[in-house]
Amino acid sequence: MSTSTEVQQDTRFFGHPRGLANLFGIEMWERFSFYGMLGILALYLYRTAAEGGLGLPQEDALGIVGAYGGLVYLFAVVGAWVADRLLGSERTLFYSAVLIMIGHISLAVLPGLVGVGVGLACVAVGSGGLKANATAIVGTLYAEGDERRDAGFTIFYMGVNLGAFVGPLLTGWAQKDVGFHLGFGLAAIGMALGLVQYTLGRKNLGERAKAVPDPLPASRRLLAVGVALVLVAVVVVLLLTGVVNPGNLADVVVWVVGTISVVYFVIILASRKITGDERSRVFSFIPMWIASAVFFSLYQQQFTVVEVYSDQRLDRNLFGWEMPVAWVNSINPVFIIVFAPLLAALWTKLGERQPSTPMKFVIGTVLMGVAFLLFLPMAGSGENASPLLALIGILFVFTMAELCLSPVGLSLSTKLAPAAFPTQMVALNFLSVSFGTAMSGKLSEYYSVDDEAPYFGTVGGIAVAVGVLLFLGIPFIRKLMKGVH
Repeated sequence: MSTSTEVQQDTRFFGHPRGLANLFGIEMWERFSFYGMLGILALYLYRTAAEGGLGLPQEDALGIVGAYGGLVYLFAVVGAWVADRLLGSERTLFYSAVLIMIGHISLAVLPGLVGVGVGLACVAVGSGGLKANATAIVGTLYAEGDERRDAGFTIFYMGVNLGAFVGPLLTGWAQKDVGFHLGFGLAAIGMALGLVQYTLGRKNLGERAKAVPDPLPASRRLLAVGVALVLVAVVVVLLLTGVVNPGNLADVVVWVVGTISVVYFVIILASRKITGDERSRVFSFIPMWIASAVFFSLYQQQFTVVEVYSDQRLDRNLFGWEMPVAWVNSINPVFIIVFAPLLAALWTKLGERQPSTPMKFVIGTVLMGVAFLLFLPMAGSGENASPLLALIGILFVFTMAELCLSPVGLSLSTKLAPAAFPTQMVALNFLSVSFGTAMSGKLSEYYSVDDEAPYFGTVGGIAVAVGVLLFLGIPFIRKLMKGVH
């Protein structure tokens, strides 16, 4: 078993600790399975039985996809708590990966809505647990002040985007040429491969990855387990009785995440553990939390509205061969791989002249609205008549918006966090993503391929308006930030 010091001094993976290769692999395969499955999920839900699908109403199908995405980010908060208080990041990641594999197997082999329910529940909980902890473990591989840290995270995130690129290509091909269940099966195989390579390399992660930073007292563990079991029982009863159903799932997730977010803000702001300046900084985070939620309400429609658009409105004919719908989901990762390093280099070169954090939020939110407005010239052009090149251009705008806001949000939450609530502020950032993703499903229920212009115009216009309002509030927000940039 390697000690943490040995791990941090290791240079066997291109000058980095060998444990980075292990985490690169598990994250790549998890993203392969996650985005591979997501690339065909909506199609599976709303296509007819004759086409291999479940035949759900389109609005219900898109609501389920959005709600599922919202739950993934909600469970990222839960996964972080489990790691900090019960199991440590390394064990939480391992069990989460096992749960993800079980979920994909369920989607592949269990019929109908039973497979969807069991599969998505397992993948949502597992992906949430893995998402938070893989990143945390990368941080443990480097000693404080190690100049390799930023490069290590860059390598790690290349794994994220490599998996996100390849996953939809393979599952989309399998779904188109063979069937949905083979597509889900490939996602399960990918996760199994990731789990095997991770298991073989667990010894390279060191002791810090296994540590429990803030152990829950033994006297309270039974209570925590009891509360978890009660919550699971309540959810099962609500599902079995039909109180929560495919038609209202997105609404339920939006209200649950929204309520949790408000409670988090109130707890932090009302605490006697924070200073006046810290309280002011938390207040400054509220308008940017709202902007982040609006951004992700549109951005995550890649897997709802954009997927339907690609299926029913996009000309996917390439020299006589029809491209699988899911392949559209591989466009964004390519842009991220190419442009993320360039934009990072630009911010570094600009230094103090780069846009402030609130201004980056403005740019990201406005660009996201503009991306939806760019659909308007093609509205009503006919079935499978919209040019592929135009959609590629729109997804390029998606990517530029993402790079201006998404990485900045996580960084901002750590900079504005009170000393007593560092994890909770990061959780709040995840909750903005969760809320927005669930909203992407709710909004998608109003989309119709027969009358697109009002939808794209309204949704895009609202995002631009939110960005303009945030721009007007920048002087007040920066004042509240108390010197944080």
